Amino acid sequence: MAQATEEFGEWPLKRLMTEVCGSGPKSADDMTREQATEAMRRIFAGEPDRTTLGAFWLANRWKRNIPEELAAYVDEMCSRVEYAEPDADPVDCGANYDGKGETAVLGVAAGVAAAGAGTPVVTHSGDRVPTQKQDAYKHVLDELDVRTDLSPGESAAMTDDTGFGFYYQPAFNPDVEELHERREMMGVRTFVNTVETLANPAGASTHLGSFYHLAFAKKVVDTFVDSEFHDLDRVIMFQGMEGYDDIRPGYTKVAEWSSGEGGSEGDQFDDFEIETAEYGMGFEEADLEVDDVAEDSARVTEEVLAGDRTDHWYDAVALNAAFRIYAREDAADLDEGLEMARNSIDDGDAAAVLDDLRAF
Repeated sequence: MAQATEEFGEWPLKRLMTEVCGSGPKSADDMTREQATEAMRRIFAGEPDRTTLGAFWLANRWKRNIPEELAAYVDEMCSRVEYAEPDADPVDCGANYDGKGETAVLGVAAGVAAAGAGTPVVTHSGDRVPTQKQDAYKHVLDELDVRTDLSPGESAAMTDDTGFGFYYQPAFNPDVEELHERREMMGVRTFVNTVETLANPAGASTHLGSFYHLAFAKKVVDTFVDSEFHDLDRVIMFQGMEGYDDIRPGYTKVAEWSSGEGGSEGDQFDDFEIETAEYGMGFEEADLEVDDVAEDSARVTEEVLAGDRTDHWYDAVALNAAFRIYAREDAADLDEGLEMARNSIDDGDAAAVLDDLRAF
């Protein structure tokens, strides 16, 4: 048996690979919470050999992490996050940090529209995060001349002052940022791409995210339930475009969870389908493709919020804003949320929030 170290324990990554999780997709065992916690602690400390770290990340990808493992990773990460909670209780929007490359990022416009309707929203991302290293929230905000290189305290103040906040990963989650080079050299996504989106730097009670398959939404809910750090009241997720929190046009699944007994198998978890055309979004995903994601997303954001567009971009922003409003239960249903979002844009309230953001 390996000797326990004073700093860690008796489960270095190499031993975990040999005895637990490294034998292959079909024969690997799941780790205990204690083993996963120790693994993440060693990773943050820079203790594993680089080859061993890459093998461990790949083995986790092969075998697919269970919620207990992800919760252990999340909790170890969150113990190192610098939290700054605004007075407002915003909706936490945790989109994939490695960004989008084909369709517009709608979350800035949607978040600002929701804020104009009275629903505070927080977004967070890094800068060219591996593996895709594409455009994310930060890059759209940069194009809009909104400050992004903020301390966590400044991000909280932005949320309270404007209703919309941005938290910058290198500032609030520097230990994950330190893994940037190793993650880039992997060439594929790892579990870090999942857990970093669950940091919830504003300490919000509501999380909004996206999924490709419903099973992932259930896994995220169960990860939050198993987490000893997070104590959320509500999770809303939908099928998004390119792994982002922009709802996919057409027939789309939605997952909804409220705190209570049990996770995704309990009475508090529900999933249902919507046709986005019934909410004004009657077009194809291809209609939301752009040439330059950051630049064109910023342009669309500005034009929609200024009232200069009433086309499919307006409809897409309004429905995405409605989901944020509904997630926080500021609207009884999506129909009411959609009306509130449209009023926020039509009455100039959303444009006023964008002005406040630029002045912050």
